[in-house]
Amino acid sequence: MTNTVAIGIQWGDEGKGKIVDLLAPKMDVVARFQGGPNAGHTLVIGEQKTVLNHIPSGILHDNILSLIGNGTVVDPFRLVEELDMLLEAGIPVEQRLKISDRCQLILPYHRALDAAREAAKGKGKIGTTGRGIGPCYEDKTARRGIRLVDLNASNLDERLDEHLKYVNFMLVEFLGAKAVSKAEVMVALDLARERLLPLVADIPLILHQHIQAGSNILYEGAQGSMLDVDHGTYPFVTSSNTVAGAALAGLGVGPKDVDEVLGICKAYTTRVGAGPFPTELYNADGMCDAKNAGKHMAEKGQEFGATTGRPRRTGWFDAMVVQHAVRINGVTGLAITKLDVLDGLEEVKLCVGYSYQGERLLSIPADCAVLDACEPIYETLQGWSENTFGLTDITQLPAAASVLLQRIEEVCGCNITMLSTGPDREHICHLSSINT
Repeated sequence: MTNTVAIGIQWGDEGKGKIVDLLAPKMDVVARFQGGPNAGHTLVIGEQKTVLNHIPSGILHDNILSLIGNGTVVDPFRLVEELDMLLEAGIPVEQRLKISDRCQLILPYHRALDAAREAAKGKGKIGTTGRGIGPCYEDKTARRGIRLVDLNASNLDERLDEHLKYVNFMLVEFLGAKAVSKAEVMVALDLARERLLPLVADIPLILHQHIQAGSNILYEGAQGSMLDVDHGTYPFVTSSNTVAGAALAGLGVGPKDVDEVLGICKAYTTRVGAGPFPTELYNADGMCDAKNAGKHMAEKGQEFGATTGRPRRTGWFDAMVVQHAVRINGVTGLAITKLDVLDGLEEVKLCVGYSYQGERLLSIPADCAVLDACEPIYETLQGWSENTFGLTDITQLPAAASVLLQRIEEVCGCNITMLSTGPDREHICHLSSINT
C-alpha cells in the first residue's frame, strides 16, 4: 500500500495535473484537499487537452474514485460547468466523483468582493484570480460560510439575509461597487442543490474504509508551497494551506495515513501575479535578461496560466525555494517537469543561495520586503543543444542536463524520482535518483 501526497513546491503551475494523471492508474482513490477554481490542472492525452479546476486529476481513469475534500472551496457554477464538460466528453463523472458535505460554497458575493478589493488596491494588488477564493475562506474562518450540508438547513434563508446586509454594505459603502442581489445567490444555491447534493458523501469515512482495505490513495494539492498562507511569500499568497500537512485537515485523515510526499517543480521557476521572485528574468511588462533566457523559457514553455490565461513571470531554478519546500512538506521525492524547455540555452543557472545586505542567508526570509531585496547567488552550468523533448530513457539525456539534475538533487537534499520531458503522458522518465 502506498498513500502519496502530490504537491507543487514552487509558486504553482508546476505541472501537477500531468504528474497526478500519471500516478492515478496505480491508485484506487485520488482526493483533492484544498484550494478551489483558482487551480488549473492541465492534462494532455494525445491531442486532447483537459483543464480541471475543482475535480481531481484522476477523473479520466476508469475504476478510480475521485474525492473533493472539506478543505476545498466549491463554486457551484464552475463545478457544474466542469461536470458538463466531462460528461460531454463521455466521462461518467457523476459515477466516479464524491464531494464532502462540509465543503464551503463560493457564492456571487465572494467573487464580487474579490474583484472590488483588488480594484481598490490599484498598484498594490496581490494578483488574485478573482474567483472569490479569499473571501470564501474568510467566511469559513469567521464561521459565517455556507456549506453544502447547509443547503437544506431551516435557518439558511435567515443567515443569507443577514450576511447579504454585511456584504452589500462592504461592497457599496467601502468599495464603491454594485450590490449583489439575493436572487443571484439563490440561483447558485438552487444549482448546488440540484447537481451537487446528489454527489455529497462523508469523505473521511470513505477514506478510512479504503485505508483499512489496503487501497492506494493519492492526495492531490493545488497551487504551490510558496503560495501557502503560512509558509509562503505572505501576503502574496493564496488563502489556504498548500503544504502536505493540509492533506490531513482537508480530507480528515491522520499522519500515519501518508507514506510519501512527492514534490513537483519545474526545471526553472515561474510565478503569476505580484510578489517577490528573486531569480526573475522575464515578465510581460518588459523585464528581460540580457541573454533572453527568461523570454526563451516563457515562450517555449507556453507560460500562460491554465485558469486565468495570464502570462507567467519566468526565471532560473531557485534551489532556496525548493529547499524550503522540501523541509516544510517532508518531501520524499522530486518530480521535475519541463526539462525540455531549457533545450538550446548556452548556459543554465542554478540559484543556490541569497545575499542580503552583504550577508548570505540560510533560509527563505519571512519578510517579503527582505526577500524582494535579496540577490540570488548563482552557479552557472553548461547548457545543451540536444533535444530532450519526449525522452523516456534517462541514459539518453545530454551530459549537461544530467549535471544540472545532479546539482538540483545535491543542493535541494532530495532525490529526483520522476522527470517530465513534454506535456503528454508518455513524456516521462521514472527513476530512483539521477545520481544512480
